[in-house]
Amino acid sequence: MTIRTRIAPSPTGDPHVGTAYIALFNKCLAKQAGGEFILRIEDTDQARSTARSEQKILDSLRWLGLDWDEGPGIGGEYGPYRQSERTEIYRTHVDQLLEQGHAFHCFCTSERLGELRKQQMADKVQPGYDGHCLSLTQQQVSEKLEAGTPQVIRMRIPEEGSCQFTDLLRGDIEIEWKQVDMQILVKADGMPTYHLANVVDDHLMKITHVVRGEEWINSVPKHLLLYKYFGWDAPVMCHMPLLRNPDKSKLSKRKNPTSIVYYERMGFLPEALINYLGMMGWTMPDGEEKFTLAQMIEQFDISRVSLGGPVFDVEKLSWLNARYLREDFTPQQFIQLLADWAFKPEYVESLIPLIQERVEVMSDVVGKGAFFFNGMPEISEASFEHKKLEADQCRKILQFGLWRLEQLDDWDKPSIMEALNQLAGSMELKIRELLFPYFIAIAGTAASTSVLDSMAIIGSDMTYARLRNAVNVLGGVSKKEQKRWDSEYRKLPAQ
Repeated sequence: MTIRTRIAPSPTGDPHVGTAYIALFNKCLAKQAGGEFILRIEDTDQARSTARSEQKILDSLRWLGLDWDEGPGIGGEYGPYRQSERTEIYRTHVDQLLEQGHAFHCFCTSERLGELRKQQMADKVQPGYDGHCLSLTQQQVSEKLEAGTPQVIRMRIPEEGSCQFTDLLRGDIEIEWKQVDMQILVKADGMPTYHLANVVDDHLMKITHVVRGEEWINSVPKHLLLYKYFGWDAPVMCHMPLLRNPDKSKLSKRKNPTSIVYYERMGFLPEALINYLGMMGWTMPDGEEKFTLAQMIEQFDISRVSLGGPVFDVEKLSWLNARYLREDFTPQQFIQLLADWAFKPEYVESLIPLIQERVEVMSDVVGKGAFFFNGMPEISEASFEHKKLEADQCRKILQFGLWRLEQLDDWDKPSIMEALNQLAGSMELKIRELLFPYFIAIAGTAASTSVLDSMAIIGSDMTYARLRNAVNVLGGVSKKEQKRWDSEYRKLPAQ
């Protein structure tokens, strides 16, 4: 049997180090056994999926050396490899489930489901769908469908007993069916959910081992039940421990930079980052901490994965990166490495026009343009002193702007300008006042090149990182404040 593994990211944001972590272990498992590693794009969330996000994911995985044998840009025998291009395949399979009685139409409104959940929470029972539409007759279903009543398609779940399965790392697991919801398989917009598309694609693409994060363990019963309904053999299930922040919470961008592009832009080496991700829950047989991807593949044994929550520590990553810089490069090679990182022609060409108009002698270039190459500007709370804005106002302006900018599909000056102009109007601020804390967060000074141009040039990932850094410099956002601000932000009028 040829081992076939896959990584299936959703193109709904920045490429996450957690995606690379799971991709790495999938690739190592397949390649160590001479198998195949597949990339599939799970873009069924049409409202949030973007071509820009997909491209950044592909570029980031290639930068790390996590190339795939089949997938976007390569093709393969089992394509297409974007779920949005496979809707007819899913429709055929869900029709089969409906015909066999394993799935049903659900016409419940969001209001009814909201009230149901509220009552279940009050009664302290397991939240979930109550099977209301299972009582509809075939005639009632047909009438509602003919009338165009909004509906989703759900799967049937056994009322008694439990699902028992074996995880490659965790051994035998048992989950009672009463803890499993009647999962939606097809959404109201006609697109499949992850659960249906994931099972159908894994089977048709002949995936033998599903290696994914442990947050998916509770979904295994739904997936295994679908395999049973279709009469298919299920793949081997393997759930990796999640990456953690130093405080042991799930790795999140609010506490740690999580974008792969951020680490590339900061000057981390791909060899060091992939090495560090390999250390997250796995060690070489000889205990050596520094190893290449090829060495990891050669020595890989998934049984050596530790289930303890691996802590993603940027300081430890920096230490490992420093080892590569000092041990693997001669001074001449280091010069070339620096040039390749800092002076990429397309990057330098984009910022030179901004710097050139502000310098009198060449020695001014470093001072005027350093922030384009630096990581985080050296700023303090005093940096945000302003004649009209208090520090807390600056903090809120930055946080609200971060939320607004994270929603952009296109990252360019016009899009950024429109987003921040709208925010200024909503917050009843002059655009000059609103932009002041952005100058400090991005460039470290109010006397710099256009902050809108600067944000467009350094890119979304570095912009987000610098804005979060500035918010933290100003005291951060507490959980209570986060909830209150989020509510306030959602109520802002659209401009």
